[in-house]
Amino acid sequence: QVQVVESGGGLVQAGGSLRLSCATSGSIFSINLMGWYRQAPGKQRELVATMTIGGSTNYADSVKDRFTISRDNAKNTVYLQMNSLKPEDTAVYYCYAHIKPMGDVNRVYWGQGTQVTVSS
Repeated sequence: QVQVVESGGGLVQAGGSLRLSCATSGSIFSINLMGWYRQAPGKQRELVATMTIGGSTNYADSVKDRFTISRDNAKNTVYLQMNSLKPEDTAVYYCYAHIKPMGDVNRVYWGQGTQVTVSS
């Protein structure tokens, strides 16, 4: 069974930094896309950043030049370095991954979410 687990959220003051981690485990054959979404109270879930296995990245305009996504393919782990945080970055951050488990088809897996709160 494949699992996706985030960590690293918390409370930080505006201008501060946090690093989120997302580890995948289980019977995984391959992982193509990994990334992060976020959902603020009363808002729809929105894309934050994604990264392909080849290293191509995509960022939401609101986080460009402040957030950096990276991944360790050997560990099937993705990270999100968040700098210059703003109160509007406050949200639950969800990791997701396009995973092909052993003997199964590609599926999208989501983590349980980690809360990021930025105080002004």
